Amino acid sequence: MTDPRTHVVQASRALAVAGLGDMVWGHASVRDPEGRGVWMKASGWGFEEIDDDKVVLVSPEGTVLDGTGRRHLEYPIHTAIMAARPDVGSVVHTHAPALAAFASLNCEIRPISHDGVLFAYSRLPRFTETGALIDTATLGAALATTLGDNDAVLIPNHGAVTVGPDAATAVMYSVLLERACHTQLMTLSAGGPKTWSSESETEFKRDQVWNPTQIRAGYDYLLRVRYGGACD
Repeated sequence: MTDPRTHVVQASRALAVAGLGDMVWGHASVRDPEGRGVWMKASGWGFEEIDDDKVVLVSPEGTVLDGTGRRHLEYPIHTAIMAARPDVGSVVHTHAPALAAFASLNCEIRPISHDGVLFAYSRLPRFTETGALIDTATLGAALATTLGDNDAVLIPNHGAVTVGPDAATAVMYSVLLERACHTQLMTLSAGGPKTWSSESETEFKRDQVWNPTQIRAGYDYLLRVRYGGACD
């Protein structure tokens, strides 16, 4: 079994390659295989700086059980979602600019490009309870409720969260969400989109374009760019 630290390191480096960093803010996590909490990026470091020594194991109560770094204040994003969603093995939180801008608009994402099909037709809720830090168990649970069984949630005036069964999926969903938001913002600046995939075509494309093999291929590309060779 691969050390969970390795998955956090790879996820963080892949997010950096994809341009989703925000200096030292934003974080990725994976579920602890022993059920003790989540392994996540330590506070105070950028995605591109993460190595095994900058990953910590955080309990649901916020105690650092392993590692020498500090935990992020927003650890409840990760612990609460994983408590509510047994199917989730990884959580990513970013403040990427296009998704932050799109979150401020009162409109739905459209499947204008392949990127948007994962989130279109009411699959991208907005968490509106606060735009401040999700730094309490109560707020974490509320965010998890808004996320529901979706793969992503926007947090207006803040950022977004994506989830997946593994780090590859959660990271790729973050990358694709940022791209989908950027594409729609471009169309809005040009007068608004005039065409997009129907709901039936969108359902078809979710499996055709973004099946697990394709998701993994995109993630492996990000790892190759960073490491010079795919990492298992």
